[in-house]
Amino acid sequence: MKKFILPLLFVALATTDATSQEKKELDREAILDMCGCYEVSFEYTETFAPEIDYEKHLDYTSKALELALPIEDEDNKISLQHLLVLNDTMVIKHWRQDWLYENQKIFHYDKDNNWVFTELPADEVKGQWTQKVYQVDDSPRYAGSSTWVHYDGKHYWENKSDSPLPRREYSKRSDYNVMSRGNRQEITGTGWVHEQDNDKIIRKDGLEDVLLAQEKGYNTYVKVADEKCKAATDWWAKHKDFWAKARGAWDEVYDREGNLTLAKQVDGKPLFMHFYGLEKEDANKADILMAINKFVTDKTTDRVEGQ
Repeated sequence: MKKFILPLLFVALATTDATSQEKKELDREAILDMCGCYEVSFEYTETFAPEIDYEKHLDYTSKALELALPIEDEDNKISLQHLLVLNDTMVIKHWRQDWLYENQKIFHYDKDNNWVFTELPADEVKGQWTQKVYQVDDSPRYAGSSTWVHYDGKHYWENKSDSPLPRREYSKRSDYNVMSRGNRQEITGTGWVHEQDNDKIIRKDGLEDVLLAQEKGYNTYVKVADEKCKAATDWWAKHKDFWAKARGAWDEVYDREGNLTLAKQVDGKPLFMHFYGLEKEDANKADILMAINKFVTDKTTDRVEGQ
């Protein structure tokens, strides 16, 4: 009987490895399924507040045409760049999402434009994908690690992670300073859905978080013909080299592996406005890094492990 132990163990391990690889390929397929040209509907409504005298803010709705391009497609990393198309001709560089397999290094948002560097244990991220979301200037926004789920005909990834205020509110509201995002990205028969259950949080040093209000977000991406996003495709062909240099500059900042605090303005302008000039000049990586470093106000090498 003993002579069968090793072959059976080998078969079991081989089957596990094959299943793990097959699962990873399903994950990659789901991520890449978010590429393409989409008609997008953005919808947000506040649903609950613990204080009875809280005055609910108006619902937010918007529609747009958006192109998602795979700008990196490696075995353990997929990077998708989103571009907005306005009036069929005007293109705006939008958010970017990077997906990294079994990634351990991550920046978690704290508050006041500060991100805390965290190194996760390897066993905690086994089989998981980290989604790192970046702002229009490729500065950090939020990130989290979770498992893609493929079950009963559904394909989704969900995670809870803190972030700065969304762009639709950051210039209009000062009654909270952290959004705790409940993100669910699910592939559908017509595209994909980004469903959110968000907490609007008041966070202060040394005190427990205070919940101001909760909101529901429902962003639907309906795939349309690629020709509708031709303006974005053409725009990216002209600007992709600059943004590759920008990502390289940011990588040097992120690779410092310390907490990262960014100033909200330098010379009276936020970082994304400085990038307008840099892009127009087709600045080199060194000049881009110099501009970014003017905003970096915390260059410590402190780290948090296992959180």
